Amino acid sequence: MDVSFYFLELISIIQIFTIFALLMRVVARKTLIAFYTKHSDAETALEEWYAKTEASEWENFAELKRTFNSADSVGNKRYVFNIKGNNYRLICIVLFRIKMVYIRFIGTHSQYDNLTEEDIQNI
Repeated sequence: MDVSFYFLELISIIQIFTIFALLMRVVARKTLIAFYTKHSDAETALEEWYAKTEASEWENFAELKRTFNSADSVGNKRYVFNIKGNNYRLICIVLFRIKMVYIRFIGTHSQYDNLTEEDIQNI
């Protein structure tokens, strides 16, 4: 094989890696699945949230807000997402610089309302 073939393959691999390095990665998708296994009406909304998040390249809260207009920053790198018309709440830690989203809480709106500010900051 020609050396140029290997060089082109290497370039392709680097391009693919670069694209994936720019996209957000969601940690603990199994948490979403476990939740919507019990709350089947949330499945579509949570899968849409997951797909939109994984396809995003957020650099900051303003960009996140463009994707999810109802999202709120609650401090300590935590963001609250309204799911399924605000029936459910999802709290995530979002680390923009390294493109990571960590799911910390998913529950009903009333379960969320029972959390204290301290609970949210320590989730």
